[in-house]
Amino acid sequence: MDKNFIEELKWRGMIHDSMPGVEEHLLEKMRSAYVGIDPTADSLHIGHLVSVMMLRHFQKAGHKPYALLGGATGMIGDPSGKSQERNLLDEKELKHNQDSIKKQLSKFLAFDTEDENAAVLVNNYDWMKNFSFLDFIRDVGKHITVNYMMAKDSVKKRLTGENPEGMSFTEFSYQLVQGNDFLHLYKENEVTIQMGGSDQWGNITTGTEMIRRVESGKAFAVTCPLITKADGTKFGKTEGGNIWLDEERTSPYEFYQYWLNTSDEDAEKFIKIFTFLSKEEIETLVAEHNEAPHQRQLQKKLAEEVTIMVHSEEALKTAIAASNILFGKSTEDDLRSLSTKDFLSVFDGVPQAKLSKEELKEGVGIIDALSAKTGFLASNGQARRELKGNAISVNKTKVKEDFVLTEEQLINDMFILLGKGKKTNYLIIVS
Repeated sequence: MDKNFIEELKWRGMIHDSMPGVEEHLLEKMRSAYVGIDPTADSLHIGHLVSVMMLRHFQKAGHKPYALLGGATGMIGDPSGKSQERNLLDEKELKHNQDSIKKQLSKFLAFDTEDENAAVLVNNYDWMKNFSFLDFIRDVGKHITVNYMMAKDSVKKRLTGENPEGMSFTEFSYQLVQGNDFLHLYKENEVTIQMGGSDQWGNITTGTEMIRRVESGKAFAVTCPLITKADGTKFGKTEGGNIWLDEERTSPYEFYQYWLNTSDEDAEKFIKIFTFLSKEEIETLVAEHNEAPHQRQLQKKLAEEVTIMVHSEEALKTAIAASNILFGKSTEDDLRSLSTKDFLSVFDGVPQAKLSKEELKEGVGIIDALSAKTGFLASNGQARRELKGNAISVNKTKVKEDFVLTEEQLINDMFILLGKGKKTNYLIIVS
């Protein structure tokens, strides 16, 4: 093949473990590999991105990627890395989630192409739905011993951990179902590699063992590290929850901000994993960043690349405009371009007061708006001084002492932004 997939992943820090011989196996000819995604929500989050990036690198190296949506396994719940059993989803929910996820995957993988290595989406529900329990225990269960299954870390941790509930048979059988997926794809599609997070090693190797026992075949496992942050907090999470790829769940502005706010140490690690910049480009960026860390070049480039890849260039422009609003480099038009959700995100934590629409209809003088009505400034005297010094703005436009707030100033029919100087903001919410 024209590109060494394993070598590419290694310098990017994207390999945790791989079975011996996989590199040679991939260099012989075009191979097929898959990553399994359980559709437990109707969007991927950035925790899924590493394995999706692995599939993209795989396709770029000339190989054929398979994305397996776990319509069947999603009904069970994977015990790996979990201390509690999952809620089970019904068919309608799963179908909706799968359709939404396919749309997101299309931004990373080329499905609709004439090329031999076009990406393929499969759903394990298609081959599991007609499998009776008796068929399953006869055709799948007999090939793997209980001793083998009990030796897996994901099982051992649940059985010997602090959780008094233990583990249901449903979850215990998960590795057999996942192993059977690999066996099915090996037989039907010549898929010889399964990739996933390092917590999946046990489940993936059950599949390689099943292929060895049932088909006398050779299959491989490749895992990526579970991403951690230098400060010990969880990657891909904020106080508000997961960072999703769906803009309805996480707006492009919030998404952009997440990457922009990474530490220097994390940015250097993440830019290798979450972008397709070359080794040379990244080394140059790191060197430039180290000369002037305060300019946060690495973080800016990382945030730009990932936001364009997941959303679009247009979304990136909006996110940058929203980010600039807090630092005084913006106009009223920029404010009016924000959605209500983004507006609240941008001004999260900014002091605020409430006014009624009735008051605005009559008009509120700017001095009253700055002091008596909101408490933004301590007194009418301070308000007059700041206005005389040309320091006060309404929706980023400078105003004088005779200015009156009316419904005309409303943004999204509910906000008015007062400002003092470049960086002090106060939000009026009108209801």
